[in-house]
This record gives sequence, C-alpha cells and structure tokens, in this order.
Amino acid sequence: MSFSFWEKETWFRGLDLLVVGGGMVGLSAAIHYKRKNPNAKVLVVERSILPNGASTKNAGFVCFGSPSELTDDLSHFKEDELLSTIEMRFKGYRELRKLLTDKQLGYQASGGYELFRKADSELYEQSMNHIDSWNKSLKLVFGQEAFIPLRAVPNEWKMKGIEFVIGLPNEGQIDTGKTMFNLQRLAQSEGILQLNGLNVLSIDDIGAKVEVTTNEGVFFSDKVAICTNGFAQKLLQPENGSVLPARAQVFITEPIDGLPFQGIFHMHKGYYYFRNVGKRLLLGGGRHLHRKTEQTYRLQTTAKIQNHLRRIAKRHILPQTSFEISDSWAGIMGFGGQNEKGCLVQKISDRVACGVRLGGMGIAIGTEIGRRTAGILTD
Repeated sequence: MSFSFWEKETWFRGLDLLVVGGGMVGLSAAIHYKRKNPNAKVLVVERSILPNGASTKNAGFVCFGSPSELTDDLSHFKEDELLSTIEMRFKGYRELRKLLTDKQLGYQASGGYELFRKADSELYEQSMNHIDSWNKSLKLVFGQEAFIPLRAVPNEWKMKGIEFVIGLPNEGQIDTGKTMFNLQRLAQSEGILQLNGLNVLSIDDIGAKVEVTTNEGVFFSDKVAICTNGFAQKLLQPENGSVLPARAQVFITEPIDGLPFQGIFHMHKGYYYFRNVGKRLLLGGGRHLHRKTEQTYRLQTTAKIQNHLRRIAKRHILPQTSFEISDSWAGIMGFGGQNEKGCLVQKISDRVACGVRLGGMGIAIGTEIGRRTAGILTD
C-alpha cells in the first residue's frame, strides 16, 4: 500500500512506542507507557479486525488457580514460587480493576468451584493435602480463605457423577467483549493511536531506531513492545525464550430455561472449565487429549474436541437438560517449554521488550504484564 503524506504524518512518523498486539497486554502496556510519558506518540497495531489471540476469545474467568491445577503445577514450581504466582495473579486482576470499573468489565462476584469426578478421587486427595497450608499462606493475599471444601454437591445443580466440590470464593466472571471494548476506548481517550489489519513480520533494533517490517511496508519507532502472547515466537529469536501456542476451544449454548447453576467451574487440573453466561452454558477445554494437534496457531475448532465437550456436558453438567449449541470458537494461549506457565517479560535489546507467555491466565495477569512491559521500556 502507498500511504499519503497525511497518513504517514498522523500515524507513523515520530513514533515513540510501537506496541505489537492489540489485546489486553498490548493496550495495557500502551496505557501505562503513555501515562508515564504524556507527550509520547504511541501506536498499537493489531493484525486482525479484533485481537487475534485470546483477549476477545477467552471464557471470561476471573480465576487464580484451582486446587487440582495448583497440585499439578507443583511438578513445575516450588511451593513458594507457586504461592507467589497466585499472588501475582490476584494483584494483576486488581490492576485491571484500576483501569476499568466493574460495570465496564461486566464483573460478577459469582464465586467459583472445582468439581471432582470419581476418576479424579486421587487428585482430590492430593489437593486436600495442601489446602490447609495454602489457605494459611494465601489469607494475607485474599483476606479470606482461598479454598473451602463443600460437604456435598448441591442438589440444585442437578449434575451427575461429581463426587467432591471445593469452593473458590474469590473467583468471578467478566464479559470479555465488554472488557476489551472499554479498554480500547480508554486507550483512545488517552491519545493512543490504534490500527487494525497491520501484520508485523519482523523487528530489528538498528541502534537509533527500531525498524519494523509489516505487510504494508517498513516503519520506524523509537521503542517497540511485543505483546502477542501465543504468537510471539514468530517475532522472537530462540535465545529470547520459547513461547508455544496452545489452542483453547469452547462452545456456548442457546439460552436454557432454569439453568440450575451460576458461577465458574473447573474440572481435572483446569483442563475443563465452564460457567453460566446469563441462561447459557459456556464450556471449554479438552486440549490435554490432543496436545500435539492443539499446539497450533490455527483458530479453527475441531470436531474431535467439540464432540468431546458435548459429551462432558451431557454426561456431567446437564444430564437432565437438552441444549443446543449457539456458537463455538477457539483462542490461542501462550506457554513455555514443557507446559511452563512462567511469564516472559524482558528486554530483548536496548529498544525492544516483550510481555508474553501468560499461561492461560490472561484476565488475571494481562494488565500487570502490560504494566511491567511498559516499565522496562520507560526505565
């Protein structure tokens, strides 16, 4: 494309910061950088019409780690590292609530639950072995207990095959679309430029400036922040750290009269998750069944996982209720090697930094990762 003088002057010339990725991390990085540098010219570019990863495709969970997921994470983290990670997630979500109001987020303090089937009995016992010590350590973070075992599965849920339940009172749900719409509006109100349909192909720190090659030509910026999470490996060198894509598939039903539960729910180490969206059921997960095929940049859903999720819904969640699928979709998360959930926030060169690899916890930590990325480039 040939840009006019006016287009170059308005959007591309004299850039102080170019943010690659228009999702939660990228917009947060831009906002925090602009607030520290009010006179800076900041441009956020996104390759798709909407943030093309997980920011507008996630399930809208405000969560910090269910007991069985945390138990599984102990194979990758030391316990003190794990507790610090939970604290970071909670503080990260508070950062999001500093930027947007609960109304703008569509936030509901619904609470959450982890469900254990008979096949998960051993996992339940392993999780219960840690709960007392975790509650003691996390009380200073949450101000109350993080995990509360329930005596029985509530009959009103009308679920089947669920043996045990642990309550997660600090969890809630947001409206993902409303959240990102209002985050975009906030960025615009603070003078941050935003362009969609601009795909960054390569980034080269040439000393005085950063050369950015895109599908529409070459541009220059004083600094660049890479905030593309699961897609970041395309712009990083191997020595910068690994970022592996992980596809997450979900579906949502048509409204169900008398939907018997509300809140957010986790099963089997967090690999299944569901919630109500008004009178609808939203259910996602199952990627652990096909890890290799789900380690992809492709945003299409697959019949194997979608059919499996339907069976989970019919067998355990709505065994007495018929339902129709309204929509299904996929998003791309970012993990490290060996399913590592540690975030990657670092300087790549004097003028380039990245804030990526959110490990499936984008709502909880996306804003905080953006703030940290902006801080690296401001210091």
